[in-house]
Amino acid sequence: MIKILIADDHAIVRMGLTQLLSGQSDFIVAGEAANGLEALKQIREQAFDVVLMDMSMPGRSGIELIKMVKAEKPKLAILVLSMHKEEQYAVRALKAGALGYLTKEGAPDQLVAAIRKVVGGGVYISTGVAERLALELGGNHHESPHTQLSDREYQIFRMIVTGTPIGGIAEELSLSVKTVSTHKTRILQKMNMSSGAELIHYAIRHQLVDMPGDS
Repeated sequence: MIKILIADDHAIVRMGLTQLLSGQSDFIVAGEAANGLEALKQIREQAFDVVLMDMSMPGRSGIELIKMVKAEKPKLAILVLSMHKEEQYAVRALKAGALGYLTKEGAPDQLVAAIRKVVGGGVYISTGVAERLALELGGNHHESPHTQLSDREYQIFRMIVTGTPIGGIAEELSLSVKTVSTHKTRILQKMNMSSGAELIHYAIRHQLVDMPGDS
């Protein structure tokens, strides 16, 4: 049996995934978590074959959570199932240790196939993500300044372009306002920009931010 942990902060999503996956005779949803801390607790307490993980949950989540899970259980397969488009997080998720990235718009049979592939040690990504990953690992960042940002800088960049004030970022990430301001300065320098407005325009142009109407 393939033992699955579902980590998603929406109960209705967890319920739907459980119903979908339970239709496979060799799948068993052995645990559910509504946030990163719950996911880590369950990973420490029992053995899973794969974690099906949302990128955005309260507390620890996203790239940080992927790294924490891999630090606890290096051999545990992680498959990201996210509302965010591939352009926003897929390459970073894979570089952090995930074996696959799917958007929630994907077909159910894709999810089943992806779980089987990552549990078997394979990688499940789209052709576009594979191409971007190859470019980044090859050191070709000329067309994508945001790929030069560290994971923390990218996290703050995303919060800035979605309208979160510096104070709000500091509170959510448990950082000082001074530290967040320093990160913002470095982000602007690395991306050769001079204002938050430029960052927002860049994010929209490169589809790095969810726009109104996006599912």
